Amino acid sequence: LINQIAAGEVVERPSSVVKELVENSLDADAHSIRVLLEQGGKRLVRVTDDGHGIPVDELALALARHATSKISSLAELEEVASMGFRGEALPSMAAVSRMVITSRTENAEHAWQIKAANGELEAAVPAAGTKGTTVELHDLFFNVPARRKFMRTERTEFSHADELLKRFALARPEVGFELQHNNRVVRRFPPVRSDDEMRARLAAVLGREFVDHALEINEQRGSLGLRGWVAEPRYNRAQADRQFFF
Repeated sequence: LINQIAAGEVVERPSSVVKELVENSLDADAHSIRVLLEQGGKRLVRVTDDGHGIPVDELALALARHATSKISSLAELEEVASMGFRGEALPSMAAVSRMVITSRTENAEHAWQIKAANGELEAAVPAAGTKGTTVELHDLFFNVPARRKFMRTERTEFSHADELLKRFALARPEVGFELQHNNRVVRRFPPVRSDDEMRARLAAVLGREFVDHALEINEQRGSLGLRGWVAEPRYNRAQADRQFFF
């Protein structure tokens, strides 16, 4: 089981980090997720959520290899209902960055913070913070120069993270997302509560022209359902960069 999980432990670029952390936030039932990047994520990746938080006695465990509490058997691995493996991806990230995790559960008096660099953990200490979790990765691949060399330009790395967040925004409309880059808000998707707000989110991701030519689908046949939006045939594109399946 450890080997099967470990096969997915790949931190390819900053957007890989964003993906893992946002999925952890969604697994924690977050309603609001903020992603902050500096230099395309090469200098800093910070993901903040308002989810359940991590109890102080589990903070160190979250950074221990193969210590995930979300999966306990091969059968569960084959029927995964959660997206992130907080106890699997975090140790990989901590091994190639300077990581800080600050988290607070609903009933805790205050937040707790733990730091890791080069895989070495410091003891958890009290910290300021509201309910939820903030994970920061500073200087990705600072200790692996060969990997750092293969990262692309700041603009390219940011565009990968930007596209990723658009996918999350379409897949989870009930969650609010915000993306900042170099201290500037680039995307803000408020939580969707109505059909009009859903169309506004679609327009923000795919453009107003798509919404103007889109037909809504919502069909159920037994245990299978299909819902979403498809554009009229006359609104066509030469490439498949606006096709999203969830």
